Amino acid sequence: MPGHTENEITVAAPLDLVWDMTNDIENWPSLFSEYASVDVLERAGSTTTFRLTMHPDDNGTVWSWVSERTTDRKGRNVNARRVETGPFQHMNIRWEYTEVPGGTRMHWTQDFAMKPDAPVDDDWMTDNINRNSKIQMELIRDKIEQRDRESRAAVAN
Repeated sequence: MPGHTENEITVAAPLDLVWDMTNDIENWPSLFSEYASVDVLERAGSTTTFRLTMHPDDNGTVWSWVSERTTDRKGRNVNARRVETGPFQHMNIRWEYTEVPGGTRMHWTQDFAMKPDAPVDDDWMTDNINRNSKIQMELIRDKIEQRDRESRAAVAN
């Protein structure tokens, strides 16, 4: 059965700041702890094609793939898919941003299926993505909230 995950977090910061920081693809290695590098391959309107490379895993394997990401700032969402699927039959991702009292809610949905010869199955990957999404979202929240505090302090001075 294909994998499906949904994770969300509220960031105590304005939507514009959350949007700008999370969609600054070139800065992802500073925002996410798992990414070693990002290479933008092409930009066409609101769509960016890029290579994402992770830090080595526990076995020393470096995973890298090409993704395509289309932003819709007015609709406050992003749709992405892996172009080079690697061990996935497909991987589709949707990020949604909602203004809520006290900040911005980020909601991530991932729909995927592993290839039959992949080193892990859909259930394993679902658990892995759910576990890791929470870690990454908390890191992102903390970095954005820190930036927001710094910006507010600079304006106050």
